[in-house]
Amino acid sequence: MINGSTRVYGIIGDPVAHSLSPLMQNRAFGDCGLNCCYVPFQVDTAGLPAAIAAVRALGLGGVNVTIPHKERVMEHLDEIDRSATLIGAVNTIVNRDGRLIGYNTDGAGFLASLHDGGFDLGGKRVVLLGAGGAARAVSFVMAQSGISSLTVFDVIGSKAEKLAADLAPVAGCLIAAGELASDTLPVALAEADLLVNASPVGMFPNHEARPPVDPQQLTGGTLVYDLVYNPLRTKLISEAEARGCRVLSGAGMLVYQGALAFELWTGRRAPVGTMRQALEEAVQR
Repeated sequence: MINGSTRVYGIIGDPVAHSLSPLMQNRAFGDCGLNCCYVPFQVDTAGLPAAIAAVRALGLGGVNVTIPHKERVMEHLDEIDRSATLIGAVNTIVNRDGRLIGYNTDGAGFLASLHDGGFDLGGKRVVLLGAGGAARAVSFVMAQSGISSLTVFDVIGSKAEKLAADLAPVAGCLIAAGELASDTLPVALAEADLLVNASPVGMFPNHEARPPVDPQQLTGGTLVYDLVYNPLRTKLISEAEARGCRVLSGAGMLVYQGALAFELWTGRRAPVGTMRQALEEAVQR
């Protein structure tokens, strides 16, 4: 029951009504017996400064940050964690006695989900689709996790090149970039050990859209990881599986990044199994 002692958390974004984080986090709070609640806040770009000020003024415990605010929100915070600074995006804010600290749990959540799926990044050749906030988070952690190469492709070639340039100073691997329509994409796909779709292509309600790459260009030895989690089985995943590829959905990353945020807010170990169950039940309805 919500009362005067309830600690409030939430998520800010535009749009945000579709988010499954409230289901996941509220189930986790209940499972741990915490007097907390988590709600979605629709915040447009113009309202972002006031929304962050409200986190302080209302004494919220913290918030998650989603599209399109992950980068712009940084200028409104008191402190930013090193990994979030490198990535250039914040997805979790913790309110410590009025001091707002920004973190990025997307990259670590992605790595945790890969480990959970039994995939070792060491020496692997990776193709990444997209150059937005999610792509930045996963690319920075992969580039420092022992892979041999990372090639970024985007509809807008200059965005892919910008991300590659940002990665180069900290990467321990070969970095390249290209446009999705370029002739280098089929070659990169044929050689890839891991393909990560960090674009929104295939996400509900546009889940009938054509996959961002031609699945016929994939080989059976490639792990295809689609960060889209709604639906759990995107067209890319279904068609890649038909080609003999191993597949992972974005549900794993969503759960683990949420679990890491939960731990930053509460100092308690997150009930990952409970959070995963809440997500899967919601998506499969």
